[in-house]
Amino acid sequence: MWPISSTWRLLLTGVPEISSSTWCLGSDRAVCTGPAAAGFTLYTQQRNGFKRVPQKTEPRKPDQETGSKPYKSSLSPPIQETVFYTSSPSLKRLVKPFFFTIGFTGCAFGSAAIWQYEYLKSRVQSYFDEARADWMDKLRPQKNGDFRKQVNKWWNSLSEGQRTVTGIIAANVFVFCLWRIPSMQRTMITYFTSNPASRVLCSPMLLSTFSHFSLFHMAANMYVLWSFSSSIVSLLGREQFMAVYLSAGVISTFVSYVSKVTTGRFGPSLGASGAIMTILAAVCTKMPEAKLAIILLPMFTFTAGNALKAIIAMDTAGLVLGWKFFDHAAHLGGALFGIWYVTYGHELIWKNREPLVKAWHEMRSKSRGKGGGGSH
Repeated sequence: MWPISSTWRLLLTGVPEISSSTWCLGSDRAVCTGPAAAGFTLYTQQRNGFKRVPQKTEPRKPDQETGSKPYKSSLSPPIQETVFYTSSPSLKRLVKPFFFTIGFTGCAFGSAAIWQYEYLKSRVQSYFDEARADWMDKLRPQKNGDFRKQVNKWWNSLSEGQRTVTGIIAANVFVFCLWRIPSMQRTMITYFTSNPASRVLCSPMLLSTFSHFSLFHMAANMYVLWSFSSSIVSLLGREQFMAVYLSAGVISTFVSYVSKVTTGRFGPSLGASGAIMTILAAVCTKMPEAKLAIILLPMFTFTAGNALKAIIAMDTAGLVLGWKFFDHAAHLGGALFGIWYVTYGHELIWKNREPLVKAWHEMRSKSRGKGGGGSH
């Protein structure tokens, strides 16, 4: 049984995604409205050839010829332009994302297996190096108030899971800062938001997992990730966790693509919610009797199994009813992937990594042999 605290304080709220837009054809303008609570409104000139009965209208502003200035929201990025389709994009647009998802997932788990092999191989040498460093520290005079020493003490006090997700959190903070640079807006919208109607389809499937425009959005996601980090890394190990997390981001985005193409509700999405839902679902599936609590209401507790059922039910209802504040398809895809992986995927994927590791070991041995032979 893996160690787990008696109560997790989990912020059981969905995390806002820039969900798919709703197209409403007006009398002389097509109006695009985004999420109910964090949306933006764009106006573009209507493209049809029907003649209308003259009616009294307000004078058109000059900037409406090419699209009006977008409404700025604290939760969504300032999208500068919207493309209108006379028909839904073909399912053929899902072919490249599908193969990217398969290829990236395979590479993620293959790299994780090699990473684990290299780590275990160097562990003995690292042990002697650390022993020597500790011995030198004892001989070296200690400095009071040494900042580096305090940082090392804090770092060593963290669990392995917390140390593992620190890099993920740092990457999310870095991307969040990039959203604040005006000259980066076009690049961020193109590569750090995922949309099946975009000209760039594959790289945003991964990059959008590290992208948050809202500070609250990022803080909520990172808090949940930090809360579950110790348990999930104890469950899977550091290398396998990283493979699952990165693959979950791509897989949940692909599920979002499929939902948007099939329903015709297009719009950009961003955030780590899909990947975090995989982690949450995996832990709740393996430890269904663990106690969870909402951060703002710590007096109310419930089991992890019931929490997972409630979240899946909410996202399923949101997907069916067309709620637009969250990307419910990504949430649902991430949760289902997490349940599948800890139930079947671990046995099918991770426990069958031996042939790859063996091939890597032989390749490394041959390369060292050639290097040694050339040196004599």
